[in-house]
Amino acid sequence: MTGNRLSVAPLRSSYDVVIVGGAIMGSATAWFLCDNSDFDGSVLVVERDPTYKDTSTAHTTSCMRQQFSSELNVRISQFAADFVKNLRSYMGGDDRVPELSIRSFGYMYLANNDSFANVLRENQKVQLAAGAATELMTAKEIKKRFPFYNVDDVVLGSINIIDEGYWDSAAVFDWWRRQSQERGVEFVSNEVVAMSKNAAGTRVESVRLKSGDVIHCGQVVNASGPRASLTASMAGIEVPVEPRKRYSCVFKAEQPLDQDLPLTIDPSGVHVRENGGGTYQCGGHSIIDPAVDYNDFSVDYSFWECQIWPILAARIPQFEAVKVQSEWSGHYSMNTFDHNAIIGPHTEVENFIFLNGFSGHGLQQAPAMGRGTAEWLTYGEYRSLELSPFNFERILKGLPIVETAVI
Repeated sequence: MTGNRLSVAPLRSSYDVVIVGGAIMGSATAWFLCDNSDFDGSVLVVERDPTYKDTSTAHTTSCMRQQFSSELNVRISQFAADFVKNLRSYMGGDDRVPELSIRSFGYMYLANNDSFANVLRENQKVQLAAGAATELMTAKEIKKRFPFYNVDDVVLGSINIIDEGYWDSAAVFDWWRRQSQERGVEFVSNEVVAMSKNAAGTRVESVRLKSGDVIHCGQVVNASGPRASLTASMAGIEVPVEPRKRYSCVFKAEQPLDQDLPLTIDPSGVHVRENGGGTYQCGGHSIIDPAVDYNDFSVDYSFWECQIWPILAARIPQFEAVKVQSEWSGHYSMNTFDHNAIIGPHTEVENFIFLNGFSGHGLQQAPAMGRGTAEWLTYGEYRSLELSPFNFERILKGLPIVETAVI
């Protein structure tokens, strides 16, 4: 993904909304704000690196799923599917906007014990009730439909091939930014380095940029991805979000599969999906999964050979002969409290708005979360999906949202 050439200095000294971070969440919020006829304020998006090369957005697998264990997460992804499939319509029928679709090869969860199989059964009940098309499959059924799998240890599988799979997130991201700028949202290549609050400590009054500019603001949105805690700390706030390293690679198989490969989540946690042209994308993380430095994108090249490839070759024997084409590492914005989003206002600093902690499923949640954040900024409430269960207050009260379907 490449960014537009942006100016460094903002045109104004005051904005109604300052969004800290211009990747997928910040851009989604900016677009939904300027698309809402009830919002007539000014918006500044501050992005520290407009190439976006180290963002979670750039390192994504670019897939969506409805196989979550909470109804709200299912419905959030259902809106994403509708938005992607009707992108041009959502964007006012603009002929420049591409017509997109979802390559619905589905997600395949594989359970190798009764405990995880029961989790899949319970999750399916939630998903079906929300209108998803999740299907449970025995090992024999999996082998019949997908003969390339080794299912000797599989107890149960779960798959949905409707609105689950690959989508062109780069196109959506690009058009959110492009239309936002055309409609008056200002993006700058700069960095928020400090915030000033009022005497009571209940509002952020201004942000200071790396360039030295001091910008007064009505509301501040923390859309900083893995750097969320750094941004929050400028307002004297602690938020349990940290960068966790995730490894990915694309490989070519000597004997490609003769049908699409679902995004397969092995019981080990390794995942692999169809990439096209006889290539596949896979990913995983170390068993020991610590927080890493914000700038640490180093790649452990032994990880593929020693940990990922043996698991893939055992699960899909045709992957015994493959050639790696590229490897990289990216960061999850991990909410260490409950692996779910943190959105909405802070309990004391009332104009500091969270949009953080998506823990690996942020891209597919960006349409609903951007829309919801824009609604909160405009109306002080959510009007489409009721997203208040994701508020910051649950962390203070020690009330986690239980989501068992985390990759």
